[in-house]
Amino acid sequence: MNVQAPDNFLSIEELTVEYPLRGGKKVHAVTQFTAHVRKGETLGLVGESGCGKSSAARAVMQLPRPTGGKVYLDGEELTGLRGKSLQKARRRFQMIFQDPIASLNPRMTIREIVSAPLEIAGIGTKAEREARVAEMLETVGINAEQAMDRRPHEFSGGQCQRISIARALVLQPDLLVCDEAVSALDVSVQAQVLNLLEKLKKELGLTMLFISHDLAVVKHVSDRVAVMYLGRLCELADAETIYRNPVHPYTRTLLSAVPEPDPDAPAHHMDLVPGELPSPVNPPSGCPFRTRCPRASEICAQEMPDLRPAAAGQVVACHHPHLEEA
Repeated sequence: MNVQAPDNFLSIEELTVEYPLRGGKKVHAVTQFTAHVRKGETLGLVGESGCGKSSAARAVMQLPRPTGGKVYLDGEELTGLRGKSLQKARRRFQMIFQDPIASLNPRMTIREIVSAPLEIAGIGTKAEREARVAEMLETVGINAEQAMDRRPHEFSGGQCQRISIARALVLQPDLLVCDEAVSALDVSVQAQVLNLLEKLKKELGLTMLFISHDLAVVKHVSDRVAVMYLGRLCELADAETIYRNPVHPYTRTLLSAVPEPDPDAPAHHMDLVPGELPSPVNPPSGCPFRTRCPRASEICAQEMPDLRPAAAGQVVACHHPHLEEA
């Protein structure tokens, strides 16, 4: 099923990412993943570790190129670009990585780190680049005068992530891909960075793809949420619908595991599923979740479920969704 809307800004169509192994085997990291993001929208991409979220994000960035499928940004096919054409297009989409400290070169000053994208793109004079860097650092809450000539090891994890955000936004991109952008930070710092991203999204008109395994974080920042399992999309809907009425058994399992921050709240039932995540080298036949699904039947082993409507704006890939509760 095509879930594309007429005002899509980012279109991911049947994205496939495979990594070769010895003996001719392959890791099926992402398989025929399709999703679309509207201009100014934040799409949250969730799933447990190993489900292919980061591989999908990097494939969108063309780092590395996907094995199959296409990615369109504002109508331009990124998967068809090469060389200088791709380098020029990359000004419009930037990425924030999971580890804020490891993503910054320890030998470079903050001035050099944040100005590097401008230099590579050949934008402005040295003075103009310096002014842009200072402005961007101040925008993300870093004192430019104090920070410019220091190096990453002199900053906390939260400060390093703010610097990473400044580096990503210095080219004034249209699309920001956040790959577990707050998972390495303390909870209090997470809130600061999330609030900063929301503020910048509104001020700069950003479109965001936000990857996380933390559903509470995704709920805070996302307009719509896509749920992945073993490299495949299993449910997609607006954030309110996903959290109020999930219909895929896997989505319900993820949400049941979200802790309740109120100590006086009654204990809630957790829909735990048995077993481990299947190997992406040898995924199950039919529905990839069937080996752990309490609702699985014979058809689940024989046929891959197609995406189909569950409610207005909600699609699910499941032979036995919880539609009676939709």
